[in-house]
Amino acid sequence: MPTITIGKPEDKKRLLQTIVLGFSADPMARWATPDPAIYLTRRDEFFDAFGGAAFDHGTAFVADDGAAVATWLPPGVAPDGERMAALMDKELPDHRKAEMNALFARMEEFHPKEPHWYLPLIAADPALQGQGLGTALMEAACRRIDADGRPAYLESSNPRNIPLYERFGFERIGEIQAGTSPVQTPMVRRGRG
Repeated sequence: MPTITIGKPEDKKRLLQTIVLGFSADPMARWATPDPAIYLTRRDEFFDAFGGAAFDHGTAFVADDGAAVATWLPPGVAPDGERMAALMDKELPDHRKAEMNALFARMEEFHPKEPHWYLPLIAADPALQGQGLGTALMEAACRRIDADGRPAYLESSNPRNIPLYERFGFERIGEIQAGTSPVQTPMVRRGRG
């Protein structure tokens, strides 16, 4: 059984590299950043803006010292939208910018309006996938979320991950797509406890 700890701010840079590796074959991440050199050298900045706040709030769950990481944002904490927009403007291919803006607008439509937990990122080192790391991260996070009693929300950028989320009570609430983007699946887990 993997050991789950909470990621510390001083470990964020190292742990974001696990997320970069884990998303290296993700349909949405690679559609947004098709150039491998840009993806490998700069995507950690975007992931930091998207989910890095979890490290400051004690809600970055880490399996086996970085084999897998999940960045949960607690109610009232959001991704750094301004920083994300600036990074996308610098790093996205010009032909993708309008589609990405439309995609983020669609994502916002599905976010619950009530206070909720949000999972921007969960990933395992590809060399260690299939060893139950994602399950262990979800179990630990769901215990914390259930203690709070609030709903949880995520967008699955990879259809292969949907069964994992469904096992933890997440339900599909639609589809998100803009232009040529891959489909994302917004999912909600009702508050418990």
